[in-house]
Formats: sequence, C-alpha cells, structure tokens
Amino acid sequence: MGSEIIVIPAIFLGLPWIIFHYVTKWKTASKITPEDENLLDEMFNLARRLEDRVNTVERIVAADNPDWKPGLNAPQSTNYHIDRRN
Repeated sequence: MGSEIIVIPAIFLGLPWIIFHYVTKWKTASKITPEDENLLDEMFNLARRLEDRVNTVERIVAADNPDWKPGLNAPQSTNYHIDRRN
C-alpha cells in the first residue's frame, strides 16, 4: 500500500509533466529564419564559384604539366540545383 502512494502520482502527474515540458521546449527551439536561409544560399553560391575557379586552375595546370595530378577537388559532376527546396 505504501509504494502505491508514490507510484500512482508519479505515473499520472510526473510522466505527463515531463512530456509537456519537452514538447514546449521543442516548440520554442530556434528555427532557421529567412535571413539565415538567404545567407546560406549566398554562401553556397560563393562556394560553387570558388570551386569552379579551383577546377579551372587545376585544368590549366594539368594542361601545362602532364605529370601533375589533380587533388581532391577534381571536377565532379553534381546534379544539385539551387532551385530545389526541401
């Protein structure tokens, strides 16, 4: 009888309190803002341009020096489009 007095309130009061506590924490968590999304798009475009420049330099060096091997940033075909959204 003594342990039932502790278990019943723990189940009916403690468990819902924990669930509601974390549900409200998840809802108030910071989300990405439109400004952040625009900044990420700009950084992605800048990274793509820099990658294209590095690939161009690597092609020029490879054309001038046949023994030179491109590094890890060798041209790769990617099918990613900036217009695609999740």
